[in-house]
Amino acid sequence: MDKNGNGMTAEKIIEWLDLKPLTFEGGYFRRTYLSEKIKDGKSLCSAIYYLITPSSYSRIHRLPQDELFHFYLGDPVELMQLSDDGKVTVVQVGNDLAAGQRPQVLVPAGTWQGSQLKNGGNFALLGTTMSPAFAVEDFSTPDNLPLFLEKYPTRYHQQIISMY
Repeated sequence: MDKNGNGMTAEKIIEWLDLKPLTFEGGYFRRTYLSEKIKDGKSLCSAIYYLITPSSYSRIHRLPQDELFHFYLGDPVELMQLSDDGKVTVVQVGNDLAAGQRPQVLVPAGTWQGSQLKNGGNFALLGTTMSPAFAVEDFSTPDNLPLFLEKYPTRYHQQIISMY
């Protein structure tokens, strides 16, 4: 049950929204929109529902297009963004604005990213919008995690990245 006491669970949301496991990344998803307009062989835009649980988080990856996250309901999410110059940023995605959470967060094209629930959370239902549309071949993960971790300056950052 969620913290608002309305009886929502990850299992119910998965059923109600017909979400499927996103095996190569983690979490559950369903595409809700795919533009019929095509440019350079790709659809112009796509949108998905995306649900994460304590055991199904978003693994470290990057995409060649901007990805815009939208928070719908559930518990807050920690969205980590890693730049190629070694900078690590963790943004809280959620609806508690006073606590610094944001209901909409942009991950710029080419930025390494991963997300998980804040400690103690049960689930989060998000959406993402991408332009051009997402294609599986766009998804990439670090080829060599130990070498990848060398880019980030502190053991703390390396431990956080390893969690994703």
